[in-house]
Amino acid sequence: MNHSLSINRRSFLDQSFAGLGGIALASLMQQAQAEQAPWTGLYDGMLPFAPKAKRIIHLCMAGGPSQFESFDYKPELKKLNGQPFPESFTKGQQLAQLQGAKLIARGPFTNFTQQGKSGTWVSELFPHMGKIIDQFAVINSMTTEQINHDPAHAFFNSGSIVKGRPSMGSWLLYGLGAETSNLPGYIVLMSAEGAGNQPVSSRQWSAGFLPGKYQGVQFQSNGAAVHYLGNPEGICQSSQRQVVDEIKRMNGTLAETRHDKEIAARISQYEMAFRMQASVPDLTEISKEPQNILDLYGLTDLNKPSFARNCLLARRMVERGVRFVQLYHRGWDHHSGIEKNMPVAARSTDQASAALISDLAQRGMLEDTLIIWGGEFGRTPMGQGSGRDHHINAFTTLLAGGGIKGGVVHGKTDELGYGAALNKTTVHDLHATMLKLCGINDQAFTYKFQGLDFKLSGVEPARVIKEILA
Repeated sequence: MNHSLSINRRSFLDQSFAGLGGIALASLMQQAQAEQAPWTGLYDGMLPFAPKAKRIIHLCMAGGPSQFESFDYKPELKKLNGQPFPESFTKGQQLAQLQGAKLIARGPFTNFTQQGKSGTWVSELFPHMGKIIDQFAVINSMTTEQINHDPAHAFFNSGSIVKGRPSMGSWLLYGLGAETSNLPGYIVLMSAEGAGNQPVSSRQWSAGFLPGKYQGVQFQSNGAAVHYLGNPEGICQSSQRQVVDEIKRMNGTLAETRHDKEIAARISQYEMAFRMQASVPDLTEISKEPQNILDLYGLTDLNKPSFARNCLLARRMVERGVRFVQLYHRGWDHHSGIEKNMPVAARSTDQASAALISDLAQRGMLEDTLIIWGGEFGRTPMGQGSGRDHHINAFTTLLAGGGIKGGVVHGKTDELGYGAALNKTTVHDLHATMLKLCGINDQAFTYKFQGLDFKLSGVEPARVIKEILA
């Protein structure tokens, strides 16, 4: 709405009989009070499909873990170790830092064993995940379109590298709404250990062109989970309530003269922040957990920031109604020193990832919680000094819970692991599958912006990966 229309509307409301401006303000205040309850999404419970998953936890191994030392066993690559990599695989292909370099095959430095009733091949670096491998669907034929970290994260999150597009967590909130009024519906946590710690931009959890209430909120892993959440010295809870009410009143007055959907979102956010003053300290007080649960996650120092602590917090969050939780562990960008550094990253995440799944299962929550594990891309079967370069033609993503058929391996790479040889899977396919499990038809799930209907799953029709659905 332009400024002149806004002025005309204000004049009309100011001059109308029976104080229509006061009526509008009262209506807005009632709306804000209603938003103290969990807000509904686009579908308001009337979903196209019966949902298998109500919530999602994305365990993002930021930097790109090597599939050759995790879940894609390649004995032929091991035999070729140290020899020239066949040009027939790479001719005309996009590489990252290895472009134009002499390509030498690098075999896996770890041993693999077949685990579970499914006999899935698992690296010795992941003993805890190996013990519950039958809970997972392992996709070894995942591909992406972006070969550098930030755009690859953006593509994995939003299906696009264009800035200003909503992340998948924001899309999910838009479709399903929130289940809690005391915490954000979409929360992000960060951890790091060892080498290979690539930065992660906050645009990865942006709501983009969706309304602001669908934005992801980053909780801090050290100190206070949310900065400036507590009241200043001398301000009691009742005084803070008065401040919030006055801000709400002023925002309501502004809404009389402006047609801006973000004003209602702002009122909602102030209310959320006020309620978080009580809910966040309770959420983060993990010392209340029984010792056997702390041991399950491998937690010894409860105050030390870690992926294990974040996994336990993720379980506590989804218990309290958070719709989408994203845990980034920065420590997987192993261009060099992979034999030293990848075991560190694996030890930091293996036990906690398995613990989260086991913990949810014993609480009866895994069946409607979808877990996604993996990085933004994989690593090359060719060496880069003492490490591996970025690779987009084939990498591994794991899914569990929420309608996933465990104990299956979907897709297959060629004998050297360079490309997807069977059931090539795209990021858009993953998005379509994720939405289907949550009861949403990705082809009809759109948001109009600047005259266009945007989708999470991209312009071209994506494929739901039916082979991994229970």
